[in-house]
Amino acid sequence: MLAVALAFLLRIASAMTHADTVHLYAAGSLKAALTDLAKAYEAKSGHKVEGKFGPSGLLKSEIAAGAQADVFASANMEHPCALHGAGKSLAVTHFVRNKLCALVKPEMKATSDNLLAIMLDPDVKLATSTPKADPSGDYAFEIFHKAEALKPGAQKTLGAKALKLTGAKDSAAPPEDKLAYGWHVAEGRADIFLTYCTNALAAQKQNPGQQIIALPDALAVSAEYGLTLMNGAGDAAKAFTDFILSSEGQKILVGYGFSRSGWPGLCGPRC
Repeated sequence: MLAVALAFLLRIASAMTHADTVHLYAAGSLKAALTDLAKAYEAKSGHKVEGKFGPSGLLKSEIAAGAQADVFASANMEHPCALHGAGKSLAVTHFVRNKLCALVKPEMKATSDNLLAIMLDPDVKLATSTPKADPSGDYAFEIFHKAEALKPGAQKTLGAKALKLTGAKDSAAPPEDKLAYGWHVAEGRADIFLTYCTNALAAQKQNPGQQIIALPDALAVSAEYGLTLMNGAGDAAKAFTDFILSSEGQKILVGYGFSRSGWPGLCGPRC
């Protein structure tokens, strides 16, 4: 009996000290922030986080098709809510927000006031990500919708000329040490790239001459990020989502230019 009891206690001790691996699927715009956040979690917990980053819409489709994921962090609420609605995940939490900015080539004399006029110029190459596959593209087209109220016909013009340079499965990949947005502007494929402000800041660090222009209030778009724990995820994954939502995790995200969530939390009417 003593031997059996001792073996049981040893199994319990082993389970308590076993390091689990958390499989994270997350929006590409979160890569730098969540990589640092994961390192902080690993140091505290002893568990490991393996991240796959990319366009949220493509990641959602992979998860829906059976890809192994424990945690999904999306650049919108729609994609994680779709998985929740399909019975594949637990409740969705709004955990952070971003906004869109214009990343502009160095020599262009752009301001918030004249940005719409410049984007409408037929000679200006305007780039976005790919709608549906990447929420950044959807948010950019929301800007075009808002532009219609300022200048009739603007929505159609901007939608027709927008170059969808990122976010699709077949989008050109930048060199490993480059962010796609600044790379496309630097290579001349885009004069203006509508992207998340966090991406624009990172691109500007790699390309110091590139400008970040804030959208005027009438065109401003907020990007709402959703977090969900997949069915069957273990305690380590649950602890990781708790860490993301903790004051320490939120501080790391804010340090990368994100804003704290102002929502009450779970999936609501927007889902």
